[in-house]
Amino acid sequence: MPKEKILSPKLDIVFQALFGEVGSERITKKFLESILNEKIESIDLSQNPVLRRQYNADKLGILDVIAKINGKENCHIEMQVGKQDFIIERLLYYWSRVYSRSLRKSNNYNKLERTIAILIVDFELKGLEEVEYVTKWKIIEEKNRKLILTDKLEIVILELNKIKGKEETEGELLDWLFFIDNPESERVKERMKKNKELKEAGTKLRTISKAEYRERMAWFREKAILDYNTGMSSALKRGREEALISIIKNMLKDNMPIDKISKLTGLSKEEIEKFQVNV
Repeated sequence: MPKEKILSPKLDIVFQALFGEVGSERITKKFLESILNEKIESIDLSQNPVLRRQYNADKLGILDVIAKINGKENCHIEMQVGKQDFIIERLLYYWSRVYSRSLRKSNNYNKLERTIAILIVDFELKGLEEVEYVTKWKIIEEKNRKLILTDKLEIVILELNKIKGKEETEGELLDWLFFIDNPESERVKERMKKNKELKEAGTKLRTISKAEYRERMAWFREKAILDYNTGMSSALKRGREEALISIIKNMLKDNMPIDKISKLTGLSKEEIEKFQVNV
């Protein structure tokens, strides 16, 4: 029997399934600790990854991974394989949307939460040719370059193209980056013996790579894209109830968890449960 192909964690849908789904908390917590060099007590992956439009003219944003850290900080991760123009501008836009949605209408501005944007790329970023594979960015005073204006903004950029040649270099973050770059490398197999979360990620990746799981993800993504493009609430207002209700019913028939449907559509669990009785 031929060996089943292992999907690349660099594929956005695979990356999201590995690090962004509820159930991946141990994996994502360990990965983020290696990036941030901080101890994380708790992590919540149930946040809605869709940055919905506040106004019709706003651009829709869809995050690969969004996490609430320690109940008071926000972190989003973007995995980008193909070279893309204005990727830093897009990252800042996503950061601003995540940062601003932590403020409720009645809150003072001091309630805005620290927000961390992490970008992982598999190509050379213009202007960063001379820096290391991991760089961390904050707003600093220009002249002396020591005083940090605020701890609310932090950006981390990880460049996979720069880890080649570092196979013998120690470091937990490098272990994770080599896993994302090539999960079947000898280094990764060796490190999995000591890092249980890395091993768990490898096990989950094998599950994701199974043919039936890939079919489920393809269907799941198709429905997600349809929802993102139409906009659930606006479509309802335009009188497309039947088509949208059909999508939700199909999700329920396929035994998709209600919290997952809620995360994708932005509807509350109570609203979704109303469709369940007719399935």
